[in-house]
Amino acid sequence: MAAMIAAIILLMVVLSSVRIVPETRQGLVLRFGKPVRVINRFTPGAPFGAPGAGLAIKMPFAEDYVWVDKRIHSIEMQQQQVVSTDQRRLEVDAFANYRVVDPQRMYTVARRQDLVGEALKPILGSALRNELGKRPFASLLSPEREGVMENIRDGLDGVARQYGVQILDVRIKKADLPDGTPLQSALDQMRTARLQEAQLIRAEGLKQAQIIRAQADADASKVYAASFGKDPEFYDFYRAMQSYLITFVGSENDKVPPTTIILSHQNDYLKEFSGR
Repeated sequence: MAAMIAAIILLMVVLSSVRIVPETRQGLVLRFGKPVRVINRFTPGAPFGAPGAGLAIKMPFAEDYVWVDKRIHSIEMQQQQVVSTDQRRLEVDAFANYRVVDPQRMYTVARRQDLVGEALKPILGSALRNELGKRPFASLLSPEREGVMENIRDGLDGVARQYGVQILDVRIKKADLPDGTPLQSALDQMRTARLQEAQLIRAEGLKQAQIIRAQADADASKVYAASFGKDPEFYDFYRAMQSYLITFVGSENDKVPPTTIILSHQNDYLKEFSGR
């Protein structure tokens, strides 16, 4: 009986001394409630499970484990209104991805990992309002948005380090104008701006077309003048043939129908039909 009791006590001591550390978790060892070390700590670039996962030894009855997830978690910010520099009220919905990199600090400040996300939510909202309040609404629709997100991430990461947390990314899921008058006013303003831009582009196109057409006419006049000076008879013949083509046959491009004309064969207009 004594041997059996001793064996049971020994088994309990052995079982209380051994823990299996999962690959996806960090084990914070508490000695009489005080954090003393971390097993399977997250290391940037190191694959999960190497080398800290697996069996771990602790002091029986004196030490205990608090498990901290190594994986990436998200903070979902509640939708809130932000006023941009052009006095647009935006309804913004954003989230942030984070990872616990210092379990001892996290446990000392927040005790539990789920409380860290709750503590960072208002900080994320404040950082978002401060950064978007410095910029116009159009910046959220341009490549400048990437720089805005980086600024918010850096500002939030500086605060999150106090909780032993690293902010990996911040993204805006939605940034819309409120329904009703603000949205309709913004749409009308955007439509007016695009119409003005289209008118400017069209006017510039007409201007360039007139310049090109005038230059082409001037070049053509030079060519005709040069041709007329070299061979006046051929020039008269060529221009007469063009006139006959348009007058008697018609032009498909200009949609000019054929014309029937009754003239004397001695008419100057028909001189090219008489031969030389």
